[in-house]
Amino acid sequence: MTSTLNLHQVHSDYQGQQILKGLDLTLAQGEILALLGPSGCGKTTLLRAVAGLQAISQGEIQINGKTVSGAGQFVPSEQRGIGMIFQDYALFPHLTVAENILFGVAKLTTAQRKARLDDMLALVKLEGLAKRYPHELSGGQQQRVSIARALAYEPQLLLLDEPFSNIDAQVRHSMMAEIRSILKQRNVSAVFVTHSKDEAFVFADTLAIFSQGVIVQHGRAEDLYAAPNSRYVADFLGSGNYLPAEVVDGHSVTTPIGQLRSLTPLSQSHAFNGQVFLRPQQLALSADDAGVGTITERRFLGAFCHYWVKVEAASHAYYLEVRSQIMQFNVGQRVGLSTEPHSLVLFES
Repeated sequence: MTSTLNLHQVHSDYQGQQILKGLDLTLAQGEILALLGPSGCGKTTLLRAVAGLQAISQGEIQINGKTVSGAGQFVPSEQRGIGMIFQDYALFPHLTVAENILFGVAKLTTAQRKARLDDMLALVKLEGLAKRYPHELSGGQQQRVSIARALAYEPQLLLLDEPFSNIDAQVRHSMMAEIRSILKQRNVSAVFVTHSKDEAFVFADTLAIFSQGVIVQHGRAEDLYAAPNSRYVADFLGSGNYLPAEVVDGHSVTTPIGQLRSLTPLSQSHAFNGQVFLRPQQLALSADDAGVGTITERRFLGAFCHYWVKVEAASHAYYLEVRSQIMQFNVGQRVGLSTEPHSLVLFES
C-alpha cells in the first residue's frame, strides 16, 4: 500500500521549548488519521509542520515520497499539494460561494472551472447556492464550502484543524459522516486534529494519541480502545475502573470481585500483581443477596442504566462504574459482578 505522508524523527522547537520530540508516523493512501490529545500536546504544531507553516528543527517530512521538510530541503506550503480546512472556515466574506470554491484553481480554463464548480457543489450538496455569500449560509453550509474549496484543488493530502468544533452539536455527527464519505469516495488521505475522542471515533480510521509532544500509541481506534498500552491512553479514550489483580495462570486473574478470565493469553507472568482495567460496559451485574457489590447510585440514560457499585475487600472499598441494559437494580441492592467475555488489560500498580 502506498503512503501519502511519512514522518521520520520529527522534532520542532518554539522559543527554546521542544514541542515535538522525535515523531515517526506513516499515513497510507486514502487513510484518515486523527491526532488526538489535550490542548498543548503538539497536535496543531505537527499539522502546521506538515502544511509548511512551521519549520522543523530535526527529522524529515515526506509527502508522496518527496521530502518537503528536512535534510536541507523546505518546500513552500503552496507547492506541497495539500488542502486545509480550519475551525473558523476561513472563507472570504466578499466572495460568493462559487468564487470561494474556485479560489485556488485559477489555472483552469473557463469550461474546466465550471465543470469543477458543478462537481464540487454536487459533492457537498450545495447545488443552487453558487451565488450566495458566506454570511447568507448556515455554519454547516459554510463548512461545506470550505471542504469544497479544499477539494477543488485536488490535493494529495487534506489537513483538518478542529473542523467541527463550531458546528451545532445536533448536526455534527451527520456532518462528520458525510465528509468522511466524501473523502473515501475521492480516496483522499487526511490528517485531522481534535481533542474529542468521540469525533475521532466517528471520523478517523486510525488514531495517534499525543502526550507532551510524543505519540504514545498509534493504531485503529477499536484496537486502542480495547488494548491501551498505558493508563493515559486508557483514561483518555473513555472512563474505566481499576481493581487489584493477581495473575493465577495464562488466562486468569483474581480480583476483589472474583476470578476473571481473559479471551486471549495474558502477557504478564504467573503471580504478577497489578491492576485490571475494566470499561463500564465490560462489567455484568446479577441479582445476588450474597453478592460482593452494593448499588450506591443509579442513573437512567435511555437505552441503558449507569450504576455505581461499592465493593469491599480487605478493608478497602472500591466504587465501580457499570453500564447495563438491565434497568431493575435499585440503590442499596446487593449484586454479583462478572465480566463480559473480552481480553483483559493489566497495568502495573
